[in-house]
Amino acid sequence: MKVFTPDAVAKAATNKYLGVLVAAKYARELNALPLERSPYGAEKLTTVAADALTSEEKKLQYRLVRARPTLIP
Repeated sequence: MKVFTPDAVAKAATNKYLGVLVAAKYARELNALPLERSPYGAEKLTTVAADALTSEEKKLQYRLVRARPTLIP
């Protein structure tokens, strides 16, 4: 069982909250893959996503996109 500390997540992202959001969105993307073709086996997808974010190889890269302002008619 791997444990990801807030400090490790904060070092990989700007802060720990952003790191958790990025890992959660990546886990959702992994969940959309067909289960029979998943290379991760029985490992939890949240663990895979957190590991990809905090790994030394920088397996997971992200960028922030500003939200467009909503126009109210």
